Order: sequence, then structure tokens, then C-alpha cells
Amino acid sequence: MENKKATIILHSGGFDKIMSAYIVGNGFLSMGIPVSIFFTFWGLNALKKKGFDRAPLSKMNMLGLGRAMIKRRMKRHNVASLEELAQSYKSLGGITIACTMTMELMGIAKEDLREDLVTEYGTVGKYCYVSKDAAITLFI
Repeated sequence: MENKKATIILHSGGFDKIMSAYIVGNGFLSMGIPVSIFFTFWGLNALKKKGFDRAPLSKMNMLGLGRAMIKRRMKRHNVASLEELAQSYKSLGGITIACTMTMELMGIAKEDLREDLVTEYGTVGKYCYVSKDAAITLFI
């Protein structure tokens, strides 16, 4: 593609929003468009060990019942799991940036995060540098 690049800011830690970021990221990557996802604030919780397992639905979570219903429907309709989407994103060359300012604010250490998913660490300056040439920027 014509030197296009996409960036996504994942600000939310909702299960459905994390899924959306990875689905869109995989879509861009499958079209040959490089993608970086900047995980910040509550989105950073997704990168914690067990973070995918603890992410609530952003709406209608109903103490976890809504999430269980969605996961059951996903399985029934052969929708890739969050783990599968994350691994696909990584294997296709997607970049994952963990926000170090958020890590400091929320008391999250590098050891708390899944090093198999995190590609880079950086502040908003890192995100701005990566996104300055992006043709597409999304905020989730």
C-alpha cells in the first residue's frame, strides 16, 4: 500500500473495546498496513498478566454475566478469542506500545505486563513520534 500507516490509542479496558482494537489492527495488518496500538490508562490493564481474563464488558457487564454470554456466543460463531487476536496481531507484525506514564501513575511494573505482547515502552512522545506519519488514527 502507498506507505500508509495506522495507529490506535486504546484508552479503555473493556473486553469489547480491546477486541475491537485487535480486530481493526489485524484488519490493517492483513492489508499490508503497519499498525501500532498505544495502550494507555485503563487500556493498559489488558496487557497485565491475566488482563484479558479480567476485562469487563464496557456496557451490560452485569457482574460478569454479560461477558460470559458474549464469550459463549463468540465460541458458537467461531469468533477468535481475545488471546488468538492478540497473537495474530503480534505474528503479523503489529506493534504494541505500553504507556510508561500510565504505568507510573497506576503503579504497574514491567514485570506485571505480558512481555510476550509488549513490543515497546514509551510516553505520549513515543506515540506522537510513531503516529506523526500515520494516515489513519483511531481512539478506542
